[in-house]
Amino acid sequence: MERLNGEDVSDFSIARRRMVEQQIIARGIDDTRVIEAMKKIPRHLFVEPGLQSHAYSDSSLPIGEKQTISQPYMVASMTAALNLRGHERILEIGTGSGYQTAILASLVKRVYSIERISLLASRARKVLDQLSLSNVNIRLGDGTLGWKEQAPFDGILVAAGSPDIPTHYLDQLEIGGKLVLPVGDREQQVLIRVIRREDGQFEQQQLMGCRFVPLIGELGWQNDIDA
Repeated sequence: MERLNGEDVSDFSIARRRMVEQQIIARGIDDTRVIEAMKKIPRHLFVEPGLQSHAYSDSSLPIGEKQTISQPYMVASMTAALNLRGHERILEIGTGSGYQTAILASLVKRVYSIERISLLASRARKVLDQLSLSNVNIRLGDGTLGWKEQAPFDGILVAAGSPDIPTHYLDQLEIGGKLVLPVGDREQQVLIRVIRREDGQFEQQQLMGCRFVPLIGELGWQNDIDA
């Protein structure tokens, strides 16, 4: 076992701690529960072996099928925007590598995650099981339609850029719940948070600029050509 200053470095623990300190805390994320989750979940398990040395870098990484694992700061920001307390049922659109799923699963009661690419869904399931995160349901299908059978949700997190806000997400959001998603064109989006108020109205807030792969489906982009 390789050690540095008494710490095991073979499991990337030092790189993970530095990622949190330099990329998360230093940029203003102060949600202690999110910070602890980012310290705990091993991001390198969610990328291909050849990219594990880059797993804690300040960037997104390819995971195959024209998809990516999001930049750590973006994962932390989107998670923090949901203001999670632990009791929530969360809908995630775009399981992808499963890393964002794992962060959510460590923070809430249950995660319902939808992925349209079967290979990615099966890979993510394998790693989540390896980490004993059993409070995740993964469904293969069109994420733009949400998951009506399990609605309403306390929060909805969308890890793909949409041309607009799919109405199904608003319909499936609990009173007081929050929807976090990127909205814009294929090249650039703005991260939006929508809060469903007690009077049934929706409050919309712009959080930051961002860039995600396109949200493909009936209520999103129709295909991933040039994505």
